[in-house]
Amino acid sequence: MPKGGRKGGHKGRARQYTSPEEIDAQLQAEKQKAREEEEQKEGGDGAAGDPKKEKKSLDSDESEDEEDDYQRKGVEGLIDIENPNRVAQTTKKVTQLDLDGPKELSRREREEIEKQKAKERYMKMHLAGKTEQAKADLARLAIIRKQREEAARKKEEERKAKDDATLSGKRMQSLSLNK
Repeated sequence: MPKGGRKGGHKGRARQYTSPEEIDAQLQAEKQKAREEEEQKEGGDGAAGDPKKEKKSLDSDESEDEEDDYQRKGVEGLIDIENPNRVAQTTKKVTQLDLDGPKELSRREREEIEKQKAKERYMKMHLAGKTEQAKADLARLAIIRKQREEAARKKEEERKAKDDATLSGKRMQSLSLNK
């Protein structure tokens, strides 16, 4: 027998959701409570006992009730109530838009710009020979130049020696012909 003594666990239980009517009723109760507190602060005890004001508040509650039903259709009302992180979308008129103001960049755009600037800075320093890689490249280049100069010098010496040998060989032949 598994732990807990039951066949299943807590995962199969039925979920309980709050109906939209109950949520609207709770909101109305909170609004009414807030209004009553405001009236008590403003007018004291006399304003709370005035029947005309109570009728007005009840009438306005009914009209707000109709507006809420109209605005909240289906799941949209639930999401609006239960998601405190949701920011309501506000539309701006063309006259309110600020086109000349500084445009805020996203994080990726900022990082891309920073990366490009860093690469440009590195290339400038590299061309100036201030980076370690540039110093290593210049040292390697100096070694290669020396090796090439030595190879060119040896070739020149060999060519001169060969030319001297051919010239001396020709002289020998011309001397032997002259005799």
